[in-house]
Amino acid sequence: MTPLRILLLAGPLTLAGCSLAPKTVLPPPPVAESWPVGDAYLLQSEAMLPILSYKQVFTDPRLQALTEQALINNRDLRIAFANVAAARAQVRVTRSGQFPVVGVSAGAGYGESTGASSGSGDFSLRGGITAFELDLFGKLANATEADRNRALGTEAASRTVRIGLIADLAQAWASYGADRDLLAIAQQTAANARENVRLTRARLDGGVAPRTDLRQAEQILATAEDAIAQQTSALAQDENLIRLLVGGDVDRALLPAGLAEVTPSIVSLPAGVRSDILLRRPDVIEAEYGLRAANANIGVARARLFPSISLTGLLGFASDALGGLFDGGAFNWSAGGDATATLFDAGGRRAGVAVSEAQRDAALAGYEGAIQTAFREVADALAVQGTISERVRAAAANSEAAADTAMLTDARYKGGVDSFLSSLDAQRSLYAARRSEIATQLLLVQTRVALFRALGGDSGAGTQAP
Repeated sequence: MTPLRILLLAGPLTLAGCSLAPKTVLPPPPVAESWPVGDAYLLQSEAMLPILSYKQVFTDPRLQALTEQALINNRDLRIAFANVAAARAQVRVTRSGQFPVVGVSAGAGYGESTGASSGSGDFSLRGGITAFELDLFGKLANATEADRNRALGTEAASRTVRIGLIADLAQAWASYGADRDLLAIAQQTAANARENVRLTRARLDGGVAPRTDLRQAEQILATAEDAIAQQTSALAQDENLIRLLVGGDVDRALLPAGLAEVTPSIVSLPAGVRSDILLRRPDVIEAEYGLRAANANIGVARARLFPSISLTGLLGFASDALGGLFDGGAFNWSAGGDATATLFDAGGRRAGVAVSEAQRDAALAGYEGAIQTAFREVADALAVQGTISERVRAAAANSEAAADTAMLTDARYKGGVDSFLSSLDAQRSLYAARRSEIATQLLLVQTRVALFRALGGDSGAGTQAP
């Protein structure tokens, strides 16, 4: 090849690194620098919250064992990992368009004519570049960059699935403990109601109590027995959910006997952290990569406005006899190039640029919206966390007072001072107070889990199971 030809080909190749994609500029987080300040939030400091592993937040070895099992077997997480693998492979597919396609072909033919003493054959072997588009304006490079950012966004999405799985399992584990407590309350209430029915029936037979007292006592018993049936079903449903999240059978020895075992094992996270910590949340990261991908697509659309230049080349041997296939005279080569440019498309390509720019604007709004949503979720969790301790204390005090009232009222009834209706009302109040206390304690645990989920702070949340 002459120096002139080399120079002519080198010129376009030097332009192949050009990119028409605008530079991605992330906006400042559209939220305040710190969480809302007030009694409900109990702001402690402006120090950054350290990234925590789920094992530092959920400290019970039984829950950790279930979590490890879930991270291996959960089907939603497997789907997320498969999507990551597919996205990574798609990057390689798109990137391959930036390189020449090299192929080889071979052919052979043989023929004889009437009266000839021997036949003749043709053999050929050709290889070379069958397709290669010069990426003068960065169309192919930007397409690769867009897919690469989509792949990174898919990885962030898989971390969202992973954190969600860990949080959902902790919630289900805590709910199982709460339902165990509620079942115990219902069973104890039913046992007391049976004793009241027995005593009231004896008083009725002795002519001391009216029949209405017996029927009211039987109502309390029926209500408690219905609660036992409901809580038994709830426990079975809790187990079914845990089994689904874990992705297999669950050893019941890994389940809590009540909330008393759950609450101390789920660590409360501090509230005093700067809001820019949300930039590490997987859904925010996913939105950021979506914005970057949309920005790269603008470069692809802009590059389509310019001509497309493709190079092809062949290098091979051809001969009419196999023995002379590799003779010097059999060697041949060829090279060529094509340039195509659209003269009129009714504004289609410019509209494509406008589409990509609008999609970039939408991705930008989505990115900012993801940050604002994350801020709201964390602030809501902190608002509950700031007051939940007082609610737990009040619920416990209410249960204690209701229990004392029920005991005193029952004694007054048996002593003939109060009516049986007063005793029944006290029993109903005690039952409601104990259930409310369990619900408040469960809310305490759920708030801690929600804060773990909202901050997205699991340092082990990657695309691989442990």
